[in-house]
Amino acid sequence: METILVTGGAGFIGCNFVRLVLAETDARVVVLDKLTYAGSLENLGDVLDDPRLEFVEGDIADRRTVRRLYAERRPTAVVNFAAESHVDRSIDDASAFIQTNVVGAFEMLEAVRHHLAAAGEEERRAFRFLHVSTDEVYGSLGPTGAFSETTPYAPNSPYSASKAGADHLVRAYHETYGLPALLTNCSNNYGPYQFPEKLIPLMILNALDGRPLPIYGDGGNVRDWIHVEDHCRGVLEVLRRGRPGERYNLGGRSERTNLQIVDAICDALEGERPAAGNPALAGRGIGSYRELKTFVADRPGHDRRYAIDDAKIRSELGWEPRQSFEEGLRATVRWYLGHRAWCEAVQSGRYSRERLGLGTKRESEAEAR
Repeated sequence: METILVTGGAGFIGCNFVRLVLAETDARVVVLDKLTYAGSLENLGDVLDDPRLEFVEGDIADRRTVRRLYAERRPTAVVNFAAESHVDRSIDDASAFIQTNVVGAFEMLEAVRHHLAAAGEEERRAFRFLHVSTDEVYGSLGPTGAFSETTPYAPNSPYSASKAGADHLVRAYHETYGLPALLTNCSNNYGPYQFPEKLIPLMILNALDGRPLPIYGDGGNVRDWIHVEDHCRGVLEVLRRGRPGERYNLGGRSERTNLQIVDAICDALEGERPAAGNPALAGRGIGSYRELKTFVADRPGHDRRYAIDDAKIRSELGWEPRQSFEEGLRATVRWYLGHRAWCEAVQSGRYSRERLGLGTKRESEAEAR
């Protein structure tokens, strides 16, 4: 039986990918996850009892754990989702980002190299290592154009720099050692199980609670959005049919400003749970969710615009998103409305929806690591 090792499989994108693999393939799935604040067994609750799923708590930067997994489970493929991923947190303290995103990627690649050196020819030929990355490694765009697979890297945050470093390691291990490695770079994901520090779930939950909806700067920063299930289908397609040594951009062709996103969330909530009937707003004389919008100081180094050119994966592998942004956002709003217990469980003791990324983390906190 094919065995896929999914690192970060208890995180947002990883848990959606695990569900897709279990639903649409016969593969056995081994999840390796450190269970940091954004990774939780709550994200895998409905599939943890699946006999084809095995969960292992551990760190991809821990050499002993990683190499033992390769030796004992002998995966036929590895998909590396494990990463610290929130730009604001990287601004406050980048150390965890370097450790997980760079050192962790290095340990995973070294483990693959040693694993394949001792493998038979058929096993080496079938093996794949897929590293999941971000469009943020490319930097910021002007008002026109889009990132292609040949766009030079120009990361502008500690987070994107750490992901860029990992991408370069993956490419180098393919070129130097012949590792059958693939890279994907995706645009902004949204959908079920996204930790509430990110824009869309944060705005949904704040609006429902009658809290301010903080919008950075003038709200004009543009992102391309892709539903997480469409992204996961693209990753699975690259794993199955992508060419080792290649990278593939995955985008939703759904550019929106942050202000447009917030307005769309407010309108979707009005359709699902009107503000007039929400005690958190009605008791304060607030007639609509849009009245909660609050412009705040911009994030340091905030990239102005991202856009993905995904022509390569569309033409070579036939992949394209199935959900329009409007359909996906409505479904996402309904999911969070129906999963308030999950929202409370994953935030409890970890995050209270406070503002992050001001670069004001106390030195004593950073030095204590």
